[in-house]
Amino acid sequence: MSNTKYILGSFADPDEMMHGIDKLQANNISIYDCFTPMPIHGIEAKLGVKPSRLPIAAFCFGALGTVLGFSLLYYTMAHDWPMNIGGKPSLPLPNFVPVTFEVTILLCALGMVATFFFRNHLFPGRAPRVMDLRASDDRFIIAIDAHENADHALIESLLKDAGAVEVKYNERKYVSYE
Repeated sequence: MSNTKYILGSFADPDEMMHGIDKLQANNISIYDCFTPMPIHGIEAKLGVKPSRLPIAAFCFGALGTVLGFSLLYYTMAHDWPMNIGGKPSLPLPNFVPVTFEVTILLCALGMVATFFFRNHLFPGRAPRVMDLRASDDRFIIAIDAHENADHALIESLLKDAGAVEVKYNERKYVSYE
């Protein structure tokens, strides 16, 4: 078995890359991922990418912020240090709304940033995971898992027919900037 993990088709034009995706899928070749320097409309649907579950995470972080904000106000104003200020009740629920809202937004934002870093493996000191360095500049890359698709000659010919400028065989999972 060879050390090749990915076959990379490099395209100069997004339309040619989309045509390459169609050709590969017509021949039942599974595509690992596509890397582009800009968003391309319709590529998620073509690749069968499932919708993100980030809104669920955002709701959970927001609900946690609401509960923590209200709990903090209840504990400080009604339980730990109740004060009679001008004859008002020690549990003034309408007055809790602004603080609870702000804590909800704060925890939702911080939670989403932490989720983004965790999901994309962006930890301090970690080398960037990039298939081809030109994918962030001027190339459109289709990555095909070489172990799942055995006919490498067919894949290379399909990519070339679709307009690939270059077809490379990646020996490592990712290349680093070093």
